[in-house]
Amino acid sequence: MNEVKGEIIMEYKTIQYETPMKGIMQLSLNRPESYNAVNNLMMEELEDFWRTRLYDLETIVVILKGNGEKGFCAGVDMKESLERAAGMSPAEFYRFQSRLARINLHMRRAPQPIIAAIHGAASGQGFSFALASDLRIITPDARFNAAYVNIGLGGADMACSYLLPRMIGAGRAYEFMYTGKFMTAEEAMNLGFVTKIVEKDKLLETAMEYAKIMITKNPMGLRLTKEAVNMNLDAGGMEQALNIEDRNQTLLAMGITLKMNKAKE
Repeated sequence: MNEVKGEIIMEYKTIQYETPMKGIMQLSLNRPESYNAVNNLMMEELEDFWRTRLYDLETIVVILKGNGEKGFCAGVDMKESLERAAGMSPAEFYRFQSRLARINLHMRRAPQPIIAAIHGAASGQGFSFALASDLRIITPDARFNAAYVNIGLGGADMACSYLLPRMIGAGRAYEFMYTGKFMTAEEAMNLGFVTKIVEKDKLLETAMEYAKIMITKNPMGLRLTKEAVNMNLDAGGMEQALNIEDRNQTLLAMGITLKMNKAKE
């Protein structure tokens, strides 16, 4: 077991994390032999990782990447999942489905901005990991698809039907969810889905450049910005959005004032 700031966490086997610089945490999906597909153990470990970030004041930004040359994440480990599902009752399968899908909710609830550094395929749950991130830095060979519909399930899964239309518009989102076809790196850039396309040897370096800019900002300001974005995606109107922004700016301004007054003492 590992201890982080007094809290006991799991000793991870399918994910890795490190702190390359104060305030920046790098999370790696670590099943490269399986295209970093999410099995049951990875699901449990990601749950624990993001739960720990919820109360982590030391980490300001998280960079998410996939280990190995094959790709970012091929989605759910279908071989293991089918074997497990064969012996499950409907209630047990619903529990599994709910836990798996809510990893994406945990990512949105995490107060730290998440920068996804993506190479190769991000399919199914891997696509949703990209969707649940805040910035997406990709390589020219990166590609994304709602693979769920290609295996006999619906194209709306793992928060895809919520996040994708809000990012690229409903019309194109329908296309990808109904067909399961891949969105190329060029399409992703043209649709405004990704931040930047860089060569593979510059991928992590570029993600770090963005993270380094972010850690120069007020950490509380970053957290409240992410909170405001999350809340205002579903705001009833401009007034509700402004109320969130005004509250946050007042809290931050008061914090700055208190710090300035304390410095004068």
